[in-house]
Amino acid sequence: MAVAVGRGFLLQPSSSSIFISKDVNKSSIGITSAFLPAKPGTTRRYLATLVRAQQRPTWLPGVDPPPYLDGTLAGDFGFDPLGLGEDPESLRWYVQAELVHARFAMAGVAGILFTDLLRVTGIRELPVWYEAGAVEFKFASTRTLFIVQLLLMGFAETKRYMDYISPGSQAKEGSFFGLEAALEGLEPGYPGGPLLNPLGLAKDIRNARDWKLKEIKNGRLAMVAMLGIFVQASVTHVGPIDNILEHLSDPWHKTIIQTLANSGS
Repeated sequence: MAVAVGRGFLLQPSSSSIFISKDVNKSSIGITSAFLPAKPGTTRRYLATLVRAQQRPTWLPGVDPPPYLDGTLAGDFGFDPLGLGEDPESLRWYVQAELVHARFAMAGVAGILFTDLLRVTGIRELPVWYEAGAVEFKFASTRTLFIVQLLLMGFAETKRYMDYISPGSQAKEGSFFGLEAALEGLEPGYPGGPLLNPLGLAKDIRNARDWKLKEIKNGRLAMVAMLGIFVQASVTHVGPIDNILEHLSDPWHKTIIQTLANSGS
């Protein structure tokens, strides 16, 4: 059995006997000492355990992740082909930017599908999602709604940015009209309190890796879905529910291939 030591471990069966070198590069395997049992029967079990401990999933099996993506970030699968995260401060900013875009995408996809379902089923008379912004409401003009949204979103984003620059600063007494306890953040990018975390999930945010991983995975999927919805609207000029109903009516001939081919002709 050959043992390859690098950023991860790889055991490859072969006809040769087990060879273990006494000179082990400690920095390459990330441990301070390498203890190898003397008994032959326990060596293989120890190595297998060590291999499982060191390995982590990557976006492409067999690809070594860059050194600055060490697996500590939620959803880190070593994907950075352009090297955008080499600078630690840039990486910290990109993590927050992805998190915010993921949450907007999840909210956007849910809102589009829900309102489109109401429209298609006739439960409510609603415009298709890409025309909703042009609708005039009776209770306020479009200009008024735009200004109100600009102020509210600007305030929220400013508070978020200030907490990013100085973590914990927005939870200090007097920083938010006495409502700091209701909005007390767990860490930058993860607001908490009874208003934003009413179920008390992941109160210990530093040990909530599973929750973070689930959120970023669903957020990435939502961003891809949002891109698909944009392309569908541009090509077919209908909503996503109409698209899927048309596909289900003739699955063999109403596909993305035929749709793109017909749009180009």
